[in-house]
Amino acid sequence: MKREYQDAGGSSGGGDMGSSKDKMMAAAAGQQDEDVDELLAALGYKVRSSDMEDVAQKLEQLEMAMGMGSVGGGAADDGFVSHLATDTVHYNPSDLSSWVESMLSELNAPPPPLPPAPPAPRLPSTSSTVTGGGATAGAGYFDLPPAVDSSSSTYTLKPIPSPVAAPADPSTDSAREPKRMRTGGGSTSSSSSSSSSLDGGRTRSSVVEAAPPATQASAAAGAPAVPVVVVDTQEAGIRLVHALLACAEAVQQDNFSAAEALVKQIPMLASSQGGAMRKVAAYFGEALTRRVYRFRPTPDSSLLDAAFADLLHAHFYESCPYLKFAHFTANQAILEAFAGCRRVHVVDFGIKQGMQWPALLQALALRPGGPPSFRLTGVGPPQPDETDALQQVGWKLAQFAHTIRVDFQYRGLVAATLADLEPFMLQPDGEDTDEEPEVIAVNSVFELHRLLAQPGALEKVLGTVRAVRPRIVTVVEQEANHNAGTFLDRFTESLHYYSTMFDSLEGAGSGQSADASPAAAGGTDQVMSEVYLGRQICNVVACEGAERTERHETLGQWRTRLGRAGFEPVHLGSNAYKQASTLLALFAGGDGYKVEEKDGCLTLGWRTRPLIATSAWRVAAP
Repeated sequence: MKREYQDAGGSSGGGDMGSSKDKMMAAAAGQQDEDVDELLAALGYKVRSSDMEDVAQKLEQLEMAMGMGSVGGGAADDGFVSHLATDTVHYNPSDLSSWVESMLSELNAPPPPLPPAPPAPRLPSTSSTVTGGGATAGAGYFDLPPAVDSSSSTYTLKPIPSPVAAPADPSTDSAREPKRMRTGGGSTSSSSSSSSSLDGGRTRSSVVEAAPPATQASAAAGAPAVPVVVVDTQEAGIRLVHALLACAEAVQQDNFSAAEALVKQIPMLASSQGGAMRKVAAYFGEALTRRVYRFRPTPDSSLLDAAFADLLHAHFYESCPYLKFAHFTANQAILEAFAGCRRVHVVDFGIKQGMQWPALLQALALRPGGPPSFRLTGVGPPQPDETDALQQVGWKLAQFAHTIRVDFQYRGLVAATLADLEPFMLQPDGEDTDEEPEVIAVNSVFELHRLLAQPGALEKVLGTVRAVRPRIVTVVEQEANHNAGTFLDRFTESLHYYSTMFDSLEGAGSGQSADASPAAAGGTDQVMSEVYLGRQICNVVACEGAERTERHETLGQWRTRLGRAGFEPVHLGSNAYKQASTLLALFAGGDGYKVEEKDGCLTLGWRTRPLIATSAWRVAAP
């Protein structure tokens, strides 16, 4: 009975309690509905707003924990993303809190944060400016960077330390950055931060050599910072020019300790460049090295050296139009001077392989009224093996003249220098007074500037030429000033000149003539031409005194010298200008070459810079 009473009583009382419990649950449900996030509720999820902050913090911790497992490895990130793409499970946001908490418990706790790395040092800068003109001696034209100790020969460029990318304290990051997004691997972030700190916030193209993931992992474990070399091509090019000119200035001031320190940096700076800049800097660096260590190049005294010099000259002739232009314009002036003459005589001060004269012989053979009697005197240096190379050249030219039916005579003159020539050597052995006298033309292509190394030699040669009374004298020389001023002035001028020359070789790399040989098309001629010019650079920079024979002067300087020697200029006609322009059209890179007429002379240059000049002269009236 008691149980029944209790059951009965409990049943009646339970009805009252049940109703009150329902009311309490309804009130709690109403309150819960008020705390539900409205945006998620609209999507069908019931998540309290108070839980969202906790979920966000746990997601932040989960993101960092998962990020620690893939520091420095893009491959780990790729695997993690692919895993999400294939095995993604969508959870109810209301369960995110417990799910994130379980994930955190499964992952290892992240390592303690590393101490902050020192800020990356900025690159030293200099206020030096490169200009087209030379600098005066001792004027401080190019100052060394403040960080360079010019008195130390052990100065070297140091690698730039990069701060190690390490995760900061999560709590600090949460307070400072409520939400972060992962956009790439740890190595990319490290590289970007290094480049930004070195550049002061500016954007520039740079190449960063980052350490492999294993190295970064060891760095994160407490190893020292991994050095990162930042290479900016444009900035390295400017520093390369500064180093070259600063080294030349140190050589001029006999400060060989500073020059030695600077010359060691040139190869590394040159290796960061490409194309013509790298090549010309390498040749100037080699020349400066020879100058600093007093290791002068030896003259071509052996048979192999002489043969190699002839080979380089032949390749230079094939690779670019400079020698062709010189031969063509000189031949045109000689052909016009020989108009109507029946006996002509050409004296070539540097016959070499005789490549200039077949074209003139052919032009004379086609002349109305028949070709004249043609005599050629070729001057050349003695051969190391004492062979008569000049006679071999004359024999080949005689064969060619025979095929085109031109009366041809040849004589070779061996002379160590043009100053050894005498007037009687250039005149005929026995001239018949009943015949028409010979009309003489003297031709010099890149030969007269060598005489400036010997005091009085040029004046003697010009006096010999004047004594034979030629109708015309053709002179072709480099349009540059490598024989005046201080060493720094000469170095600066030659750096600009040969940089333009190398640019023309690069620009006309495929600019061979239409009938060029396969070897020329393959680049052999260009490489050998660069060696040909490199030997000139070495002579200009590394040699002094009588050994420095590449003493180029400008057209204005030659005009003064020849005028003092009793010569007056002969105007090169417009026909030569037009035909020279037509010659350049045969080259694929001819659009970069420019022919200009200057005071009756013709110049050939690359873009806006004249490089060689052809002029014609005759003996002035008394």
